[in-house]
Amino acid sequence: MHPTHPYAELIATYRRAEAEAVHKYSLIKAVEKKGPKAIAAAIDTAAKAAKRRDSYAKKLLEMGISVPD
Repeated sequence: MHPTHPYAELIATYRRAEAEAVHKYSLIKAVEKKGPKAIAAAIDTAAKAAKRRDSYAKKLLEMGISVPD
């Protein structure tokens, strides 16, 4: 096994969180026809995903690694 950098796993987690946030925002458009409750749930889920992504980005910035916006 190769030793990994301490930030390599965090970068991978950030990238997954970023992809998840993009996907969750696209679901808002998909549930448009299902009604206001579905839209509200999709918006809430997308906001949580964005918050997770931002949390990982903050941790990376604290380690001195910049992430694209």
